[in-house]
Amino acid sequence: MIERDGVKILCLISVLFLISLLLFIPLSPILLFFAAFTAYFFRDPERRIGGGVVSPADGKIDHIEKGRMEIFMSPFDCHVNRSPVSGRVLKTEFREGRVLPAFKRIRDPRMNEIVIETEDGIFRVIQIAGIFARRIVCYVKEGEKLNKGDRIGIIRFGSRVVLEVPEGFRFVRKVGEKVKAGETVAVKDEDFPRS
Repeated sequence: MIERDGVKILCLISVLFLISLLLFIPLSPILLFFAAFTAYFFRDPERRIGGGVVSPADGKIDHIEKGRMEIFMSPFDCHVNRSPVSGRVLKTEFREGRVLPAFKRIRDPRMNEIVIETEDGIFRVIQIAGIFARRIVCYVKEGEKLNKGDRIGIIRFGSRVVLEVPEGFRFVRKVGEKVKAGETVAVKDEDFPRS
């Protein structure tokens, strides 16, 4: 499956490809390359959703501190973001800010915050734009009910996603691990496996 914005871009590239076949054939291979890249980048695969709190994004965990996990999404990761829990969208807020490479953790980045209210507390998903990811698309609105694993947005090209969990939860993944959206990354303290 391809994300909806990707379908629009692919349609445009297809029209340009057909025109290039009629008017300027040497342009055709370049347009085919862009079509393949667009289909790959905007892919939106179905996911098996895990238990507990799930990752909102594909990527590499590069920071965990208390109830905050940060995931760096390279240009090769799927960029569709998913809800980590079932609940109600309490608010969404877009903030303009600085745009630097997504692998850097900075203050005041361009970001979109999605606050999700559940029976267990407040969860936050923060979508952060990198220097190449200048566009954050949020699919959800305040008051909307979400199921765990629902699509909540996309960040174009390399970017970063932050997941904040309330007290009473702990992360079960570590810095340096790769995760996929929908995989379990946190559980309630009482569900944490003890050795």
